[in-house]
Amino acid sequence: MKLHTKIALGLIFGALAGGLCNAFFPGAGWVEWINNNVAGPVGQIFLRMLFMTVIPIVATSITVGVARIGDMKTLGSLGGRTMGYFALSTLIAATIGLTLVNTIRPGGGVDEATREALMATYSTHAEGISTTAAQQFGVSTFVNIVPRNPIAAMADMDMLGVIFFALIFGAALTMLPKKKADPVVELIDGIGEAVIKIIDMAMKLAPYGVFGLIFVMTSRFGWGLLVQLGWYVFVVVVGLLIHATVGISALVRIFGRISPVRFWKSVDAPMITAFSTSSSMATLPTSIHTAEAKLDIQPKIAGFVLPLGATMNMNGTSLYEGVTVLFLAQVFGVHLSIGSQIIVVILAVLTAIGAAGVPGGSIPLMMVVMGTVGVPPEGIAIILGVDRILDMSRTTLNVTGDLSASVYIDRIDRRLEHEARRPDEEAPLLVG
Repeated sequence: MKLHTKIALGLIFGALAGGLCNAFFPGAGWVEWINNNVAGPVGQIFLRMLFMTVIPIVATSITVGVARIGDMKTLGSLGGRTMGYFALSTLIAATIGLTLVNTIRPGGGVDEATREALMATYSTHAEGISTTAAQQFGVSTFVNIVPRNPIAAMADMDMLGVIFFALIFGAALTMLPKKKADPVVELIDGIGEAVIKIIDMAMKLAPYGVFGLIFVMTSRFGWGLLVQLGWYVFVVVVGLLIHATVGISALVRIFGRISPVRFWKSVDAPMITAFSTSSSMATLPTSIHTAEAKLDIQPKIAGFVLPLGATMNMNGTSLYEGVTVLFLAQVFGVHLSIGSQIIVVILAVLTAIGAAGVPGGSIPLMMVVMGTVGVPPEGIAIILGVDRILDMSRTTLNVTGDLSASVYIDRIDRRLEHEARRPDEEAPLLVG
């Protein structure tokens, strides 16, 4: 049986069993015993395994992604344009998601009594995660991005500090001689690959963890939350469609200078592969072949932009993270100010860079974003059962975003090469 099928069954059976206990045995001592000694601990072990991978996957992914750009000159020109395009498209996606979730408010239908009970049950689990950024949005926030001690930032799960250090460390590696930098990059990359395997192991526990977490929630609060879940899925899917049809199409037209119709007709194979595998990395060979064969992208550009994008350009993931955090904030009744929502957008963009290009790679990072703005990370249990179909959808958008970036960078590179050749070609005419 496929893992996503097992997770879905864990959600269904956990919700069914917990809801029945809530309906027929409300407040029963034996139900609470199961929650405290069986279902709850199983769910907590699953969540802790995900939390365990957060700092390593962010630090290694970003460091290696920046270091492999090559050198500071490339990083400043071609790499700078690539990263700028990634940031712009990801920011647009996150903004679309937050606009929709604030307009439709999919988590706003939970009654006040349930909200108070949810916060009483889960609020303590947000403790220990940095809330400085959410509380002190302003100039001090940007000062605090630079950590005094990167190890302390990692221990405190200060994500902005960790991301800043990883970016600077990766850039520093590009300035070292290749023979010195390569072993370090390979070591960090190896650590990242090992962390991805840990995520794989954690996801094998997901069916049981989801069952335990959702059983605890529905046995205490009933089935009302599941109705809001349907609205949440609707908002995420609509947001992804809007960014694909409007956002990426506009970027392809404006920056890539090609017809969006031609672009979408050309990328059908990577889209199908991404949807079926939920993995940007697994789709990479198909993406490179499509870019070169159907979009006429130079091999050197396809080989540079697409692997970097599979690690660092996560349009769909940033939209999904932003919607999820605000949806769960609405469910828990946590009011997020404009400053806190800006922090959510920034963290959604930055942590999307660190999201592993494998199924479920964004879940640990999203839990930290939740904790940073005061939303209990355990609330992630509400959405885990439907995450697989949303993972397939957002990965499809991630991959098409990478391909749109390759179109833009290829056009810029051809233009720069043409301008570099033109003086030599025109020199004899000027002399004559």
